[in-house]
Amino acid sequence: MEPINLDPRYSTSDVPGKCVKCLAEQELSNCLLELLREVGGDKDLVQRFETLVSFLKSPESQKLRAESERCLSEGKEVTVRICFVDGKPKYELKIKE
Repeated sequence: MEPINLDPRYSTSDVPGKCVKCLAEQELSNCLLELLREVGGDKDLVQRFETLVSFLKSPESQKLRAESERCLSEGKEVTVRICFVDGKPKYELKIKE
């Protein structure tokens, strides 16, 4: 499965931003729509859906959300990366200076 990258942003007068939770929920909705259109089910799509649900339910998501918002308030760009390593979900925050 391809890693899922969520790029939270603050809202400005020109560009609406979204937090990590909102981006994950949006990605989950998109994934669900794709699953409903699929005939026979796509294993990668199902795993992506389950990974997003797992992320949203995990206590780690709240920590990453708080940390990403702190970094954004300092003017840094961040990406939350969600992937599977050894059959387990792995969440990491990447900070771009």
